[in-house]
Amino acid sequence: MDLRTLSTADFKGKRVLVRVDFNVPIQNGRVQDRTRIEETLPTLNYLKGQGAKVILMTHLGRPDGKVVPELKLDLLAQTLGEFMCQSIKKLDDCIGTSVENAVSAMKSGDILLLENLRFHPEEEKNDPAFAAALAKLGDVYVNDAFGTAHRAHASTEGLAHLLPSYAGLLIEKEVRILSLLMESSAHPVALVAGGAKIDTKIGLLEKFLPLADVFIIGGALANTFLAAQGYSIGSSLCEKEKIPVALNFLEKAKGKKVLLPIDAVTALSPDSEVILRALPDITAEEQILDIGPQSLQNFHEILKTCKTVMWNGPMGLYEKKAFAEGTRGMAKILADLDATTVIGGGDTIDALHLFDIDTKKYSHISTGGGAMLEFLEGKDLPGIEVLKKLG
Repeated sequence: MDLRTLSTADFKGKRVLVRVDFNVPIQNGRVQDRTRIEETLPTLNYLKGQGAKVILMTHLGRPDGKVVPELKLDLLAQTLGEFMCQSIKKLDDCIGTSVENAVSAMKSGDILLLENLRFHPEEEKNDPAFAAALAKLGDVYVNDAFGTAHRAHASTEGLAHLLPSYAGLLIEKEVRILSLLMESSAHPVALVAGGAKIDTKIGLLEKFLPLADVFIIGGALANTFLAAQGYSIGSSLCEKEKIPVALNFLEKAKGKKVLLPIDAVTALSPDSEVILRALPDITAEEQILDIGPQSLQNFHEILKTCKTVMWNGPMGLYEKKAFAEGTRGMAKILADLDATTVIGGGDTIDALHLFDIDTKKYSHISTGGGAMLEFLEGKDLPGIEVLKKLG
């Protein structure tokens, strides 16, 4: 994909509006996962080194167009300042006269952070007047928020029509790696899909049909496929109305290796006694809450033969210790593979941090959840499309 990149522009002395994705989990006054902030540092350091005045824009949470005190960005400014070893000024709004005055007072190398964009309902509506108010703050626009690139919002799409616009280094990296994954992966290629809903994964599964040699399906997603094959899954989460979708995929995937769980960790409820069952022995009252050890062993044996692996979606209810071993085991297997390993999805990445696994062992961890899925499915992402070279 041919993007307008930072290397093609002169930023010296320019006011550069940078859309970042600092929508990070915060608990007890601490940022729980700082990955998305860290991943923007190459772009910010590059712009600072070029003598730019850097104005950051992001959202946090879902305030629905209202000012929500706990979703203000003061903590994010402090966290970024620790990374950048400089003071990051955080403003109390993202548009208006006071914001314009603060920007006017900036010097080359300064970085400031605007307040939560989604405190204004116009942001998610891609309101032209709101985009224009943001555009008044800058001379140049840079989008480095891959995680929101699938949304046509004022700060992700509207602004790009109003200012000279470029892809940041993170977006450039995400597009390059994910494109290579789809175009020139070393075989055998495996797709590991977990999570809950088939609607969010079927597009990815079908897009990988021409590419992947192996499909491994776990998590609650697997329940629908198991039910489609006639297995009793007790009272487990299952999208019965999607059974025809699962059957259709399995028919299309004939000739490929499609692996489903053969045993499971079950319980009468997530808080009751844990039971290990082979699939045929699951009772009507039990819920499948994790893949079993034999399933994980089977998955490991086939993954050891693969040269490229894409993983999206946990293998079970990983947030509870009793049902975390399938996801933890998959994370460890991929960390030790002699293969290109690409991982994406908010829950999957959350699990890696929960298990304290060294993420540098993977080839690439995408900062996009829905954006990554849509990109891999071949859909046009509004925040990316507007950054393509013209002509």
